[in-house]
Amino acid sequence: MENLLYTNVKFLKGMGPKRADLFARELGIFTIGDLLKYYPYKYIDRTKIYTISEINSTHTHIQIRGRIVSFRKEGPKYRQRLIAIFSDQTGSIELVWFQGAKWVEKSYEIGVEYIVFGKPTRFGKKINIAHPEIEPAALFENSVGTSLYPQYSLTEKLRSAYISSKTFQKLISDFFSSDKLTIPETLPDYLVKKLRLISLQEALHKIHLPSNPEEIKKSESRLKFEELFGIQLKILKQKLGRSTHFQGFVFNEVGDHFNTFYKKNLKFKLTEAQKKVMREIRIDLRSGKQMNRLLQGDVGSGKTLIALMSALLALDNGFQACLMAPTEILAVQHFNTMTNFLAGLPLQVLLLTGSTKKKERDSIYSDLENGSIEILIGTHALLEDPVKFKNLGLVIIDEQHRFGVAQRAKLWKKNLQPPHVLVMTATPIPRTLAMTLYGDLDVSVIDELPPGRKPIQTFHYYESKRLAMYGFLRKQIDQGRQVYIVYPLILESEKLDYIALEDGYAGVTEYFSPPEYTVVCVHGKMKTEDKDYGMNLFKKGKAHIMVATTVIEVGVDIPNATVMVIESAERYGLSQLHQLRGRVGRGADQSYCILMSGYKLSNEAKKRIDTLVNTNDGFEIAEVDLKLRGPGDIEGTQQSGIPFDLKIANLARDGQLLQYARNIAEDILESDPELKEEKNILLYRMLHNMKTSAFDWSVIS
Repeated sequence: MENLLYTNVKFLKGMGPKRADLFARELGIFTIGDLLKYYPYKYIDRTKIYTISEINSTHTHIQIRGRIVSFRKEGPKYRQRLIAIFSDQTGSIELVWFQGAKWVEKSYEIGVEYIVFGKPTRFGKKINIAHPEIEPAALFENSVGTSLYPQYSLTEKLRSAYISSKTFQKLISDFFSSDKLTIPETLPDYLVKKLRLISLQEALHKIHLPSNPEEIKKSESRLKFEELFGIQLKILKQKLGRSTHFQGFVFNEVGDHFNTFYKKNLKFKLTEAQKKVMREIRIDLRSGKQMNRLLQGDVGSGKTLIALMSALLALDNGFQACLMAPTEILAVQHFNTMTNFLAGLPLQVLLLTGSTKKKERDSIYSDLENGSIEILIGTHALLEDPVKFKNLGLVIIDEQHRFGVAQRAKLWKKNLQPPHVLVMTATPIPRTLAMTLYGDLDVSVIDELPPGRKPIQTFHYYESKRLAMYGFLRKQIDQGRQVYIVYPLILESEKLDYIALEDGYAGVTEYFSPPEYTVVCVHGKMKTEDKDYGMNLFKKGKAHIMVATTVIEVGVDIPNATVMVIESAERYGLSQLHQLRGRVGRGADQSYCILMSGYKLSNEAKKRIDTLVNTNDGFEIAEVDLKLRGPGDIEGTQQSGIPFDLKIANLARDGQLLQYARNIAEDILESDPELKEEKNILLYRMLHNMKTSAFDWSVIS
């Protein structure tokens, strides 16, 4: 019986090979276990039966009792629909089928009493129910299960094959009807008792076939805990294994490079947050264990400086360092920032990108291998095979979510002994997501802006305020400031977006006309040299306004730019709005962000805009973003793929349970790191059975 959940779903009563193939293709359900873990997304209480006279189109679902009076067909032969008149003592309603007419006429009889369940829709002056669920009234009264009917997410192909939520309920009901059924427990008995959880078998049974809401609650508690606990146990076990098995280079020395920079080149004091982070990194670098640390901090919080000081510690101990950024613009920005910081110091810092000429590239390869290049900054070009280091001691990865797993692994493996790894992100990550995405990393946070920076003031204006907004921009420009005006670029409507950008540019240049004002336009479709020309004009202060697409989201650092106008702000995600806003506020002057939108805003768009107006706290914004969009849509996690597949838990809602599960996992691993004790044998098996490929990148984060 032990392998029952791993049995092919085609052997389940009522399934068969054809249906099993459809379930596999449409839902990724291959085994009985997969089916049982395809949980309902909601439950409908079907205790109430409406009369036909009570129905209106505002009901999401209704249930009525009556008889089919007649059938008729309407429409041309190639697109015929079947209509049944269904009546009770208060009136009649039409039931409509757009396909499967023969099967319906054969299956349901005129004059027999049925229970009909479905969504009422207004069609002209009439209300009908399309493709309803129908069951003989006698069967309904004796049906297995409950008045709480589970609802499952279905695809069009499943619906076309007459597979409904009722089909799932029947398949699962038949499976659990066996008296001899035993689903083996996956959690140790001591844990189940300690946490007062119901058994796995009961949880899987009652999540699909509950008799009351309390059974749903108990089942969810058990299944959510197991899901989150398994992920945390896996992550923490790998973290433990890495710190045990991977030795790290010992950076004991704080030498000339670091001290000279700190005393002579650093023209300002570090913030308390930066000092705290440097202490954490110093402890890691001299511990003898490989550092894997995530550095979080909003745009402008000083992460590049921390990266540079960490690199100088590597140099002081005889090692090289490299920094990899996702775009050339960002790599160039890091290069310029670091070389400016290091001005006058005898250090070889070079830049390697896709644009680097062959002759220069070959020289870099050679100098890197003989050790004369001490810090290399670049893009994906750092991953190429000819890039060989003499002694790579520290890898810094910026905005790491933009790199694929294999890419990060390639950089990590450029040394026989793994280098220390510092991962940086300006995308604040909600606590629950960080615990799961980066749960194996030690986390440092710079939660303080450098002295003299003022919080950005954010306003939301509708189109009627455009002239007032332009008037405000004119005042800022008259004070010697510069302005960004950003238009959305959503791939699905790229053509329309460029028209909006061009129209916007025309409108801006009409109001801010030359020669008094200079307006540049920058977008991804321009030739590189044209784009660079516009950017440089703005950087040098020779252009007053830059009209652009989100090409400026990262990599443009102009302290004199004090206003960010975001057009069609309702079309952006919250994280992207926050990133764009972070392009201003880079200097000591008060900066502003103006969100322009249409009048028709969805509740979600309004929530995003209101959040940005009310707070500058990136972590608060990230938490709201997680609640609004869910973990799969948070910026960055989609590109690299969330390294787990949550079937029932929700990181936006189950943060407390996640922390609780992590604490339990930590306690167990503290007393039994290898999970070799008899009482933990089920946990050892749980980790062994988990799909390991999804977690492989934890050691190369």
